[in-house]
Amino acid sequence: MNNTYQNPIIPGFYPDPSICRVGEDYYLVTSTFEFFPGLPIFHSKDLVNWQQIGHVLDRPSQLNLDKQLPSRGLYAPTIRYHDGTFYVINTLVTGISGNTNTHNDSSCENFIVTATDPAGPWSEPYWLADAPGIDPSLFFDEDGRAWYTGNRVPPAGESYWGHREIWLQELDLETMQLIGESYSLWDGAVKGNVHAEAPHLYKVDGMHYLLVAEGGTSHNHAVTIARSETITGPYENNARNPILTHRHLGLSHPIVGTGHADLVETQNGEWWMVLLAMRPYDGYFYNLGRETFMTPVIWEEGWPIVSPGRGKVAFNHDLPDLRPHPWPAEPSRDEFDGDSLAFGWNFLRTPREDFWSLSERQGHLRLRLRPEKLSECVNPSFVGRRQQHINFEASLKMTFVPQAEECAGIVLLQNNDFHFRLVCMRGEEETATSTGSAQSVIKLIKRQAGIETVLGTQPVSSNTIYLKASAKGQAYSFFFGAEPDSWQPVAENVDGRILSTPMAGGFTGAYVGMYGSSNGRSSTNSADFDWFEYTGLD
Repeated sequence: MNNTYQNPIIPGFYPDPSICRVGEDYYLVTSTFEFFPGLPIFHSKDLVNWQQIGHVLDRPSQLNLDKQLPSRGLYAPTIRYHDGTFYVINTLVTGISGNTNTHNDSSCENFIVTATDPAGPWSEPYWLADAPGIDPSLFFDEDGRAWYTGNRVPPAGESYWGHREIWLQELDLETMQLIGESYSLWDGAVKGNVHAEAPHLYKVDGMHYLLVAEGGTSHNHAVTIARSETITGPYENNARNPILTHRHLGLSHPIVGTGHADLVETQNGEWWMVLLAMRPYDGYFYNLGRETFMTPVIWEEGWPIVSPGRGKVAFNHDLPDLRPHPWPAEPSRDEFDGDSLAFGWNFLRTPREDFWSLSERQGHLRLRLRPEKLSECVNPSFVGRRQQHINFEASLKMTFVPQAEECAGIVLLQNNDFHFRLVCMRGEEETATSTGSAQSVIKLIKRQAGIETVLGTQPVSSNTIYLKASAKGQAYSFFFGAEPDSWQPVAENVDGRILSTPMAGGFTGAYVGMYGSSNGRSSTNSADFDWFEYTGLD
């Protein structure tokens, strides 16, 4: 019997994990930035096997992502449970297309949503007044009082780029507003530290512990901790900080960027830490973005020891002392036979109109072609899922007759300025047939830093088309066919590093999905997708 589990516990673009336990059940949420629905929520019985049960923000009325720039939108959430109610607190960072404002305290809006069932429905947001900064968290004390922690620019004292402090204020659960005095708690363990953020408070053996991320959410990421007898401080720095980092292990280490952690105690008295980290490959490139990892924790001399005996997060750790509880495996092929999309599918920004349907053609996902383009900060006709494996294949069956400037097909997306589009569209006039109509073509387009390059073009005569994208590390290949499994290459071994965060920037990971556009023109046309299949090959 295998006595270890495999990291990451949730692979692909699932960053900034937060966890809570209710009895023998565990619930975890992650950030989603410009993607909709927002904040996927997962359920586990054993901390190793996770099943998505919904999204916290799944209604347009809850989440306005209109025109959000890449890697703006929903930042790190925190999930907590208190007295029969689940609470998720979160930041909406507004970076609107056409506005050069980068994220700062004035562009951050913090809010709380609640539910009695973590699968939903969740409430409309309670927006918090006078709550600057990002990464808010909630702590429910034994006396029934609720406390808000977040980060902010220090109101006084030394100031420099990236200088942030953790602050605290009481939350009135009746009005869902902050009340009373605010307290400056800590600005991190390292002198000259930048980006103290992601605070979480815990009470262990009568002491309050403040867990913080610092160093920024890339290679210098770290987890630090301080403690105090009273919740308002002063907080004592742990002399052994940071309690977790991989920055000293070098750029070639297979797990980097460890940080942004949350702690949970099991019903059997074990402690575990969930956190984000990245897996670079073929150089310091990580197309999968920041993923959710887990590592064991013990307590010694009043402080937590992370990954005891190792001091780092590994791909394999001993299993928790919990009864294994695997979930049924998700099918690799989505036949689009249901009444709603599976939880793994996402849109870009908030959908304001019904551009897709599962009922207009039974057993198909129909995408209506609209003027919006994937290259714009809009809500295009795109339905995608995360790339979750370094090596994978994704394929689909599509029926589509392009008109004018229209296109439809499969895309590999990092953001609007870094992606691949393998699409069917009308060919140039020189490809016209004997009837005088232009023949359709399959075209692979690379968009890098806003500049588009055609990497391959192949004629196609059928209205029913099979498309496939595959990856072996950073080598991506693209195929089409008129019959099942009769793949013809459009371009092979294309450099996929444009899908990595170090090249494209931001905080998200790569997506693969279905797309259609009339490219600036009005249209009544649509593309029908019979199925979409994704298979990890790691």
